[in-house]
Amino acid sequence: MDFSQKLNGYTAKINKALQEIADNFPKNNIVSDAMAYSLLAGGKRIRPVIALAVADSLGGDMDTALCFGCALEMIHTYSLIHDDLPCMDNDTLRRGMPTCHVKYGEAYALLAGDGLLTYAFSHITRNVKDKEKAFDFIEYLSRMAGIEGMVGGQTDDIKAEKETADEKTLRSIHARKTGALINAAGAAGAIAAGYDASFAEGYTKSLGLAFQIKDDILDVEGDQSKMGKTLMKDINSEKSTFVTLMGLPCAKAELNKETQKAIDACSAFGNKGEFLVLLAKAMLEREN
Repeated sequence: MDFSQKLNGYTAKINKALQEIADNFPKNNIVSDAMAYSLLAGGKRIRPVIALAVADSLGGDMDTALCFGCALEMIHTYSLIHDDLPCMDNDTLRRGMPTCHVKYGEAYALLAGDGLLTYAFSHITRNVKDKEKAFDFIEYLSRMAGIEGMVGGQTDDIKAEKETADEKTLRSIHARKTGALINAAGAAGAIAAGYDASFAEGYTKSLGLAFQIKDDILDVEGDQSKMGKTLMKDINSEKSTFVTLMGLPCAKAELNKETQKAIDACSAFGNKGEFLVLLAKAMLEREN
């Protein structure tokens, strides 16, 4: 398998679909402009890529998986806009560009995040023909994005600032703050293929944790020009991370452990899981 070619193919399909979505936002509206600015700012598109790859490996409906994946990317983007706000992380740089609130102001950035969140669910209901699949994914996604998942993880992450969280607490935070939407990506592909939403969780739970540990490591030793955002933010704000808790060598060992667990979980896909294995390895080696 040519991993790069397949990844680029998935990414091109996702970016084309996201551009078409943004083109249909209401015209002559500053919040629409802010929504499109952040949604189309680039990024790895890992979540919709996982959705497509899981559906592909299970022989699923790729149009449904793409719709689910784009909705997921809108929710991920909303979370980044809100995460960057002065009341949260107060970041001025995202993907090498001014953050949404720096370019459009705090009020419009807040509304842009709200707009993307709600548009995501509308996008699913309007474009997925199989309404049972649409319902199943919306039910799962709303839990993963909400207080049980990402929002709950972010809540506990704020509470853990300037406190030393133990490993159990830190894992719980990351499993929800970062891992929940990666679980939703696996569910998107599984549901599109007619499988249960939890089918890919063996893969996505470990991949999500590995993804966050890698982010913790890159915050310390990454290249800011490649990362496209301010580094050492977590360290300077005294936030608990795997690096601050374990030290860099142990964090790297934990990263390798969780990546291997994700790779091992690909056995559930039989000989169709090769891309997912290579994706986990690529996430291990990423520089941004």
